[in-house]
Amino acid sequence: MTASPLPPSARTAGRIFAWVLAGLLIAAVVALAWIGVRGALAYGHLRDAQAAASGVGAQLSDPAAAADVVADIAPHTAAARGLTSDPVWRLAEGVPWVGPQLSAVSSVAASLDEIASTALAPLAEAASGYSVGALSPQGGRIDLTAITQIQDAARAAADGIGAAAASVSGIDRAPLLSPVRDAVDEVDTLLAETDVATGALSRASTLLPSMLGAEGPRNYLVLFQNNAEWRSLGGIPGAMALLHTDGGAMSLAAQESSSDYARYDTSVLPLGDEITPIYGERPGRWIQNVTQVPDFAVSAALAREMWAREHGGQQVDGVIALDPVALSYLLAATGPIELPTGDVLTAESAVSLLLNDVYHRYERPRDQDAFFAAAAAAVFDRLANGGVDPAALVQALGKAGDEQRLLLWSAHEDEQALLADTTLAGGLPVTDATTARFGVYLNDGTGSKMDFYQTATSTLTWNECRVDAAGLAVGDATMSVTIANNAPADAANLPSYITGGGNFGVPAGVTRTVAYVYLPEGWELADATTSDGSGFGGGMHDGRRVVSLSVDLAPGQSVTATITAQTTAPGAPTVEVVGTPTITAPAEVASTCGTP
Repeated sequence: MTASPLPPSARTAGRIFAWVLAGLLIAAVVALAWIGVRGALAYGHLRDAQAAASGVGAQLSDPAAAADVVADIAPHTAAARGLTSDPVWRLAEGVPWVGPQLSAVSSVAASLDEIASTALAPLAEAASGYSVGALSPQGGRIDLTAITQIQDAARAAADGIGAAAASVSGIDRAPLLSPVRDAVDEVDTLLAETDVATGALSRASTLLPSMLGAEGPRNYLVLFQNNAEWRSLGGIPGAMALLHTDGGAMSLAAQESSSDYARYDTSVLPLGDEITPIYGERPGRWIQNVTQVPDFAVSAALAREMWAREHGGQQVDGVIALDPVALSYLLAATGPIELPTGDVLTAESAVSLLLNDVYHRYERPRDQDAFFAAAAAAVFDRLANGGVDPAALVQALGKAGDEQRLLLWSAHEDEQALLADTTLAGGLPVTDATTARFGVYLNDGTGSKMDFYQTATSTLTWNECRVDAAGLAVGDATMSVTIANNAPADAANLPSYITGGGNFGVPAGVTRTVAYVYLPEGWELADATTSDGSGFGGGMHDGRRVVSLSVDLAPGQSVTATITAQTTAPGAPTVEVVGTPTITAPAEVASTCGTP
């Protein structure tokens, strides 16, 4: 049987359909080729921009130097944005599977171009006549116009980069292929680092003029923390100075020792129902103990009140704290400084000289105090009179701030608000969307300088954990801290000012350490043990469970405290340890759920 031929109209319709189908296929192939070529070109531009931008965070310590980097970035980001924002690309973003990849690339390109064109470019222009050398004091004075000229641009840059960082951070990683997801993660990390740098520049350009007396004279109490006698924030404030600023000019108005301060019968300020059960009233009764509470806002307020009581009610405008390790970083910028004693203070010798050698050399505390005062005055004189590499100084201050060896509190609320979220604020450990932070804070209970010989090392790891679809983790983690007395076997024969001489009931050569471990916000204690069987105390402090312990160690002995804590709700996938800055460089101690 022969099939009936199709009518002409049907044959015509079939041919039209075939041509349309062929046209659509050709269009799809062309579109894919178009997207592929443009995507490859955009990828190349983004890689070039990322390579150029990798140095922006570091170079923002000198905004003028960053101008060349911005000039290198802008053409690449503009080209990448243009290549990933045409109608064909936008239409393809709605296609399943491939669409999220294209959308992620276009979002990254748009964010980077927005930074280059509207955030960093104005900053680079404002800084074109700026040199970090302008920050170097001359004759005890800093030219404040060099700082004020970049204030607005720095603030705009910080806002723009913050918005871009939030945009890239908000990209849904779940549907992305591994290469695209990795690239987005890299840009996310880069923007987070640059966000920190521009934020710091914006705050500095806002704070420095007023702090340096642009709007009238200021006075700051400077606490020199001694890491040879641990306190939570570093060490006891063994020496103090009054820094006076006026119109950019700086001078040391007074220098004192902790021995000049009274022992108060009760705390000079109320410590509250949470701090007192954990620390007692000690932080508010002795100037040496104000840094026992690991919150510099509390420490500074106590020190300010003590200063006022000893100086006729004079209220300082702020409090600054730093330690000899921070001083060694500054000496890398100033170069060696010869002291009136003939000693040469260098970046390599400062820590040992100030925290140990001086106690072997001078038996009387008043002679030790005189040495510290001479050293502080010599360093200040070098800094105030231009004897410093400005770029190296900025790097040294940044390093000291990152390690929380340089702390700053302002009595002016608007200024303190700008400091509150920075490492300079020295606040309690903060848990955010990405990281849950444990705090390990160490305090000497010997009344000695034996912590020069002590070390404290921590470990931290997730035990069992899982990450949900939102990237939040639940589970439990174990943290340990090992405290070791590495003093020589005959430590009892060291000078009594180093050993404490048994004055607080601890035999010479033995160290007593009181440690406070802060669990992250939203975590609860599951278990706590010590290798020597000693017990624990503690309490709650601003939403954080605190576990405390006290250990006595003879030379060569060590003890390990092990604490297991668990989440009470899904939270940050990374856990981290922060704590007391000692004389050794801090080691990064962290663990991420799902990472070996």
